[in-house]
Amino acid sequence: MTQSYSDSHLADILTRTGTIALVGWSPKEDRASHRVARMLKGRGYRVIPVNPGQAGQEALGETVIASLSDIPKDTPVDMVDIFRRSEAVAPVVDEALRELPGLRTVWMQLGVVNEEAAAAARAAGVDVVMDRCPAIEIPRLLD
Repeated sequence: MTQSYSDSHLADILTRTGTIALVGWSPKEDRASHRVARMLKGRGYRVIPVNPGQAGQEALGETVIASLSDIPKDTPVDMVDIFRRSEAVAPVVDEALRELPGLRTVWMQLGVVNEEAAAAARAAGVDVVMDRCPAIEIPRLLD
């Protein structure tokens, strides 16, 4: 299910974003979440890895956290990038909206679409991107 977003809208999101909480980060180098996080970090974004099974470890110059609620309140997060199954997205978005003041974008990875969660985020004034990957969009739009 391909979602339609204008290139200018996606470029604006990617340009204004500085800090990304990446939910579903994996320490396994062959996993997409690991590769995307590393690429984002290499492009100058601050990437906060979120994975309860890896909490407390170091990755990407950050301490891996268990959940979005563990991000210090004085840490601004612009985007939550979600590597979870579509049916697991709603609780992540609910937590993001509750715990991350100033959140500007909820980004769901390739194959991840949850219209209910998207509607909740949009109702809170947060941009939503579904079924896209920033690691594909950044070189396409910003290089």
